[in-house]
Order: sequence, then C-alpha cells, then structure tokens
Amino acid sequence: MTESTIWLIVGFIGQGLFSARFLVQWLASERLKRSIIPTAFWYFSLAGGITLLSYAIYKLDPVFITGQAGGLLIYIRNLYFIRRDRAPEAPA
Repeated sequence: MTESTIWLIVGFIGQGLFSARFLVQWLASERLKRSIIPTAFWYFSLAGGITLLSYAIYKLDPVFITGQAGGLLIYIRNLYFIRRDRAPEAPA
C-alpha cells in the first residue's frame, strides 16, 4: 500500500467521522421530536476535524487547512462549555 493510498484512506475516515455527526444529531432530534445537538455531535466533529486537518496538511491545501483548523476551535470550545456546565459546583 502506498503512502498516497494510506492518506486517501485517512481522508475518507475523517469524512466518515465528520458526516456521522449529522446522523447522530438527526437521530437524537427525531427521538425527542425537537432539534437538539447531543454531546456526541461535538466529539464526532472533533474527531473528524482532526483527521481531516491531518489529511489537508498532507495534501498541503491551505483552504482546507484553514477551514478545518477554525472548526476545531469551535468544537473544543463547545465541549469545554458542556463539561463546565456538567461539573458540580464547589462548596462555598
């Protein structure tokens, strides 16, 4: 297997992870009959974004790199908010 083929596989895995987030969001919303964004959406976004960023760096695509890097900041920030809001408050 060539290096190019391996990176093509990495790219498709990243795209699959990134696309899975929409399936997670759709199924969660259908179950509750309202629009929601579950935590798994952000984890799939992060995993897919990291994998796609790796692929974009390999391909030396500045547009793809910029788009994925910017998205990662948003995914990490949303996961931070979720963890912060779930953390028990310290006693006064």
